[in-house]
Amino acid sequence: MLEVDGERLPFKRAVIATGARAAAPPIPGLDQVDYLTNESVFSLTARPERLGIIGAGPIGCEMAQAFGRLGAKVVLVESEHGILGNEDRQAANIVQASLERDGVQLLCCGRELKIRNDSGIFLTVDSHGAHYDEPVDQLLVAVGRAPNVEELNLDGVGVEHDEQGVTVNDHLQTTNPRIFAAGDVCSKYKFTHTADFMARIVTQNALFAVGPFGKKKMSDLIIPWATYTSPEIAHVGMYEHDAEEAGLKIDTFIQELSDVDRAILDGQEEGFVKIHTKHQTGEIVGATIVAEHAGDLISEIVVAMKAGIGLGAIADAIHPNPTQAEAIRKIGDQFNRTRLTP
Repeated sequence: MLEVDGERLPFKRAVIATGARAAAPPIPGLDQVDYLTNESVFSLTARPERLGIIGAGPIGCEMAQAFGRLGAKVVLVESEHGILGNEDRQAANIVQASLERDGVQLLCCGRELKIRNDSGIFLTVDSHGAHYDEPVDQLLVAVGRAPNVEELNLDGVGVEHDEQGVTVNDHLQTTNPRIFAAGDVCSKYKFTHTADFMARIVTQNALFAVGPFGKKKMSDLIIPWATYTSPEIAHVGMYEHDAEEAGLKIDTFIQELSDVDRAILDGQEEGFVKIHTKHQTGEIVGATIVAEHAGDLISEIVVAMKAGIGLGAIADAIHPNPTQAEAIRKIGDQFNRTRLTP
């Protein structure tokens, strides 16, 4: 039974899709100031002269570069070393250099972070042995998402949940088999496109529990993502450390954009395409792209992975010249060369 505003609604199947919100980290003094999140930052009607950003993940980096290019002085604070801690280090370093060229001041390995409200907002932090007390006009908090599970009485209907969200199985059923969940409330992949395809799985599994339409699995999804900095980073599948942890032997092929005609013509040589394959097979298990339109380029690799198309077949697919997508075909040529005998 579902109760909404005093009205009770019986159901045979239900879906929890309440999403997530910007997380508020336990930073001393944060509760004493008004701060922006990824939801409220776009309501600004004037550019802040000085913008402080906490968190150098995708949102923090995208906003830092955007406001830096608009002319704001941006201070980006991150507790770990560098930016985009979950991404390929070679890729993240390229984006970090781009942010710094755009005037973003990065205070990484930040320790003892505090917010001080003293006739204005001050960010106090230690970074690489130096102490900073930076005044800012606006503060943006970009340190992740928190699932919206409060006041749903999930415990009362046997739906397990924790600080990461609702617990679901591979068919997106909760611990109450009549209740499903989809989107940011239950997924570690908090992307709009992932929520879309999770909703498709839930719809099919909830309405067609048997037969060819039922029992769709989350694990069957191949999920890409992109960070919309300049250049962009896009990724799908495994990183090298994922393969190592799984005990999977891989081959890694890299095509630098500095050897791709269109990238040279566009003045966008800083970047690369990196593809991981199962050893000596050409079967793609993961890829990272750093390019101005990496989010567009990654889709070709996603389709190849979904359809079981290897690097050898990609090499045989004619790509128009000059395009940056030729970088992917060139990697196919790299793979084919490994199959040549002396």
